[in-house]
Amino acid sequence: MNEFVLPLPDDFHIHLRQDQALAFYAQDIAKQFGRVLVMPNTLPPLTSVQSILNYKKAIQEAAPRLETLLSFKIHPQLKLQDLEDFKKIGVLIGKYYPAGATTNSEDGISDLEHIFPVLSMMEDLDIVLSVHGEEPSAFCLDREAAFIPKVQLLTEKFPKLRIVFEHLSSAKAVQAVLDMPDTVAATITVHHLTMTLDDLIGENLMPHHFCKPIVKTPEDREAIRQAAFSGNKKFFFGSDSAPHLKEKKESFCGAAGIYSAPVILPILMQEFEKEDKLNRLANFVAGFGADFYGIARSTQSIRLIRKEWQVPLQIHGVVPLAAGQTLQWSLA
Repeated sequence: MNEFVLPLPDDFHIHLRQDQALAFYAQDIAKQFGRVLVMPNTLPPLTSVQSILNYKKAIQEAAPRLETLLSFKIHPQLKLQDLEDFKKIGVLIGKYYPAGATTNSEDGISDLEHIFPVLSMMEDLDIVLSVHGEEPSAFCLDREAAFIPKVQLLTEKFPKLRIVFEHLSSAKAVQAVLDMPDTVAATITVHHLTMTLDDLIGENLMPHHFCKPIVKTPEDREAIRQAAFSGNKKFFFGSDSAPHLKEKKESFCGAAGIYSAPVILPILMQEFEKEDKLNRLANFVAGFGADFYGIARSTQSIRLIRKEWQVPLQIHGVVPLAAGQTLQWSLA
């Protein structure tokens, strides 16, 4: 097989940053995806109708064919009117960041109960809750597992609230999502699908493989792969592509985030083909996520061809995932 046609995919978790760099990142993802769910942890965060609309406008001006799906950052002061206004402009999710868990989350939630009133209103309005599933106080490799009880609590407290456990990185989280009600789904990234801790610190320290949640053991990676290839509707794609300039990664206090946007589909093609699961790739990138969020599946398509190419060492001043490597599939 030398070519493969997919429905135009959706990326249900991406960071496009701000200012001039936003245009580059939006254009990169628009080459492979029709819709993107952009995260709200900008500076300042997306917490008002105007800030969300301004951000959407900036993305649309940079990449007119890219459909922007909207989000807001949850904080305890949000009122019913705020949420109703978000709903009117098409906001899809509210994002819960534990305080200090990841980039620009210093203003995140330190006590889950403080946002129970907001979550109750989101449940009533059918706004999806997206969670960065890590407990910052736990040991770094255990943070995702330590967060699972909070998601379980939320399913009990708000049984109609749809929840997305973002960027799974552990076998325990995969099993937890499987065990939870159908109101809970999860996103899986390219880097958690392909890498382990060895790729970060096994031979040399590789700062461009540093992300949150951190990549973990071979057993964790295998559980994530099995989930992605399973054809289970609970698991769909979200890149968590999070660019940082080379100097921000290779510094005394390197930033967390992996820039996967330029290589997503070629790598997914390789991995699904390797496991003889190409028949399940379309649902993973352009089906199950749309179904969970209650939006129409894509009616457009994209074609990939078997053609080797070498990933650049830098793109827009950022070292991308698989930099310098030769990939087997290309965009037609």
